[in-house]
Amino acid sequence: MTRSIPFSVVTKPTGAACNLDCQYCFFLSKELLYDAAAQTMSEQTLERYVEAFLESSPDGEVTMLWQGGEPTLRGLPFFERLIELCERYRRPTQQVRHALQTNGTLVTDEWARFFADHNFLVGVSIDGPAPLHDAYRLNRGGRGTHAMVVRGWEALTRAGVETNILCTVNAANEDHGEEVYRYFRDDLGARYLQFIPIVERVRAADLAQAERGWRSGTSALLYRQDGDCVTSRSTSPASYGRFLCEVFDQWLAADVGEVFIQDVDSTLSAMFGSATVCVHAPQCGANMAMEFNGDVYACDHWVEPDWLVGSIDSSSFAQLASSDKMREFARLKPGLDDECRACPHLRLCWGGCPKDRFVRRGESTHNYLCEGYRVFYAHATPALRAMGMLIAAGRSASDIMDPAVSSSLGLTHTTSTRNNQ
Repeated sequence: MTRSIPFSVVTKPTGAACNLDCQYCFFLSKELLYDAAAQTMSEQTLERYVEAFLESSPDGEVTMLWQGGEPTLRGLPFFERLIELCERYRRPTQQVRHALQTNGTLVTDEWARFFADHNFLVGVSIDGPAPLHDAYRLNRGGRGTHAMVVRGWEALTRAGVETNILCTVNAANEDHGEEVYRYFRDDLGARYLQFIPIVERVRAADLAQAERGWRSGTSALLYRQDGDCVTSRSTSPASYGRFLCEVFDQWLAADVGEVFIQDVDSTLSAMFGSATVCVHAPQCGANMAMEFNGDVYACDHWVEPDWLVGSIDSSSFAQLASSDKMREFARLKPGLDDECRACPHLRLCWGGCPKDRFVRRGESTHNYLCEGYRVFYAHATPALRAMGMLIAAGRSASDIMDPAVSSSLGLTHTTSTRNNQ
């Protein structure tokens, strides 16, 4: 079996099931895809998945990605079984790692010890301080969840688990980039951050229904990448750009080499010709999503009937990754018009994710977030180029925080604000 096809798989052991009711979470609606009372992965499907994934993966380090819904709902014994199966099916030349995204509310000391013992990278979803987080991240009773998430985060910290934070940028926190960054850095002690824009795309006819949320119990609307409207919870392009600029300025002033931000890291990598995230890669189509029953979709953002690729019950991952459906999906990305190709930031952006390309301009569609991307790239790239020069000269990128160094490279130095709280 050839293992030359690169791929990754976001695996959902509980499907769309979640113990929370985050108002902007479109994935809650994916319960409508299946007529099953309990959308949970069986141990038989788990074993088939582990065997198939490792068989089609290369030698060296291999990472399994676990998301939801809320994956910890599947229970600790399920993940203990996962570890056993990985040891059974991995080749001697493979080292298996796991990355799990969680809302953190169910993480106990027992869970945290398990994650630490088995070297899980655990991402925790949190949108900032309590007033910002609790605007949309609610439990099923309509109450904020911030205290529960922080409790889980603290359990992970005590156990020494490798962690990062995934923060959505939405209508509630988009004007608070500096506050959000400082909270993560100073209050939570986080060192690895991702900022994901909320863009709830919807048809005009469905907008009122979408505003009520996506849980299938209150809405029979299946989220699809369709329509040219967005909900009131979505970030605005301009605000998203300003948010990233505020975060960047805080980081540049005091935290280069100490805090790592995906948007910054991916931009710096792209400046040197290496795309590290699919959103800003020249082409996508290698990041599949697997549902609880073994169905595989083209992407985590396109779990909908038109983009069902196949099933692990009948195909290997190598076959799925090289299928006609995945090749068709990959062709969505390069379709850029002349205006986009003439953009000075093209090689940093590549048009963004196809899911967000729904703004009509004449005969073309552009990315909803384009304005925000332009603002951020124009703001950040001078300093990032200067850091590249330092690295090329054999120096540390963190030297950029020295006012004399930044001035010598033509930058206006941003005064550190770490101690000016």
